[in-house]
Amino acid sequence: MRIDILTVFPGVFSPLDESIVRRAREKKIVDIQVWDLRDFSEDRRHRKVDDAAYGGGRGMVLACGPIFAGVEEIRKYNPHGTVILTSPQGAVFSQELAVSLSRKEGLILICGRYEGVDERVTSICDLEVSIGDYVLTGGELPAMVIVDAVVRLIPGVLPEGASCDDSFMDALLDWPCYTRPAEFRGMKVPEVLISGDHAKVKEWRRRQAVERTRLRRPDLYEKYLKTAAGKRRARKGASYEQAT
Repeated sequence: MRIDILTVFPGVFSPLDESIVRRAREKKIVDIQVWDLRDFSEDRRHRKVDDAAYGGGRGMVLACGPIFAGVEEIRKYNPHGTVILTSPQGAVFSQELAVSLSRKEGLILICGRYEGVDERVTSICDLEVSIGDYVLTGGELPAMVIVDAVVRLIPGVLPEGASCDDSFMDALLDWPCYTRPAEFRGMKVPEVLISGDHAKVKEWRRRQAVERTRLRRPDLYEKYLKTAAGKRRARKGASYEQAT
């Protein structure tokens, strides 16, 4: 997959040279290119990419000209890329959306900034995405969140099946995890996890995931109950107590 990022601050993206994303790039599984929006400014002297909003108001708005020019250039290298604008008005990012995007041929991310982006930019976007109901300085952090979540789902990036049990993959949070020592300051690891019985461990983890989701994310739990696994659980009459 090829991912192109169009931003006013390309230096922000150094975290993409670390950890899993770095290894995916080294393996040539994903090609990530960061483009400086100012390179596409019509103002070659000052490299200006924003302007005051029509109608007045505080703050500046990213102009449509440099963004259109940038995307048109990127299209030469990523012709089938899905164009995404990071925006507070966008659909809230989710694991389901990450899975969907991981199956695309490519992505082109436009990082919003300042007081917003000229509305005409949406005409060249396939999708607007928000990572939550709060305000950030710009769209660079959301773009990195999207890239990180998507890249780890691309086949070959993680060991086969490694992401299948991640939180949200089946509308459930992850189960509790423990490591050595078996007892720490009076707190013991559940016996089932050191029993060596893999079937019992699997069942315990599943029950814990269901109960944790019910207690911490009732909204997600309701969604889980609508899945095939949740419906089977409901038909069996599984109680909350059985999940503990």
